Amino acid sequence: MKQKQLVKLLENKSITVPLLFFKEYKILNITLEEFIFLMYLKDKGNTFVFDPKSMEEELGISIKDILGFISSLTDKKLLIIDTFKNDKGTLEEKVDISLFYEKMASIISEEVIKDNEVTIDDSIFSMIEKEFGRTLNPSELEFIKAWATTFDNGVIIEAVKEAVLNGVSSIRYIDKILYEWSKLGIKTSDDVKHFLNSKNKEVKEPVEVFDYDWFDDDDE
Repeated sequence: MKQKQLVKLLENKSITVPLLFFKEYKILNITLEEFIFLMYLKDKGNTFVFDPKSMEEELGISIKDILGFISSLTDKKLLIIDTFKNDKGTLEEKVDISLFYEKMASIISEEVIKDNEVTIDDSIFSMIEKEFGRTLNPSELEFIKAWATTFDNGVIIEAVKEAVLNGVSSIRYIDKILYEWSKLGIKTSDDVKHFLNSKNKEVKEPVEVFDYDWFDDDDE
């Protein structure tokens, strides 16, 4: 029953799932339920106060199931539970999922290294940093490198331009754009331009990139 409840959250777009995480999560040796739960935690931030009662209400699953997920993911070294004193001097627990990000960054990096034929123009890094107005962090750099395993450099550049056009400076937002384009069979920058030109002819409003619902896609 709990799987159906978690899946419903995905269908309602209550939980966002980055394409790169979905493609690689099986390497973590976790169940689909645990992966969905991790994505729920991810949306709360890297660290946050552990409130099982609130999670029960948001997820629609029992506190027993929640504690089971927490215990399993802790054993698999994908998250940490720390105890701390709040401002009132009361002990509380904090969830830290930085281990999950470190593991995913390592997996993605290894996949990029294995594919010796895949290269990415260094100017793309500079372009994104210029558009964002800041230096990219290590995790963002790994995302961009991983894109090169699937997309041409030209497509990545067009996705960055599309994000900027929509006023969003976010690597995850660009990842969603690339995911949507991949579902449409877009493989080159010319494909992107043809798609956007066709879209602009049909709709005069700005193109909206929405949260994707990957669960309805065929399993890889």
